Amino acid sequence: MLRIGLTGGIGSGKSTVSALLAARGAVIVDSDRIAREVVAPGSPGLAQVVEAFGEGVLAPDGSLDRAALAAVVFSDPEARRRLDGIVHPLVRARATELAAAAPPDAVVVHDVPLLVETGQASSYDLVLVVEADAATRVSRLVQRGLTAEDARARIAAQASDEERRAVADVVLDNSGPPEQLAEQVDRFWTERVAPVAG
Repeated sequence: MLRIGLTGGIGSGKSTVSALLAARGAVIVDSDRIAREVVAPGSPGLAQVVEAFGEGVLAPDGSLDRAALAAVVFSDPEARRRLDGIVHPLVRARATELAAAAPPDAVVVHDVPLLVETGQASSYDLVLVVEADAATRVSRLVQRGLTAEDARARIAAQASDEERRAVADVVLDNSGPPEQLAEQVDRFWTERVAPVAG
């Protein structure tokens, strides 16, 4: 089993790279998806979040009100650390279960937005970082519905490009057109994955 850690800042294009790798046959373990799963209605994770932050983070239907929680944690580093302390261990445990269920010869890609921030780089055989310039990332996030100010705040709250590059085995540049990114993923698979996984 080849374990690849895939990371990059918000708006950099991790999901696109993830989809390109999945098309090559990789098993994707998506930390964002798992993070939603571990705080689903009725879950122990959601109960812990409500205990830590109060009923105000719940939507009327009893699900997590992500916008209300974001308003609390993005402006308060201590609150964010408290949330991370609840969610990250649950996400890691579930990611480990999913990876263990993959076939022994699988290429397992762990899509982990906060790989650098949570110190997980050494857990993988290869670390793949996706980058895009800040203006491109802000533009993509605004297209998703964030304000430019919120987009810049979220980018600033994450590790810098330099910090990600410091742990990267391979860096993909996603500032250009989609076909350029696809070519880089093809090259990565041919040069770094196939010789080991083949």
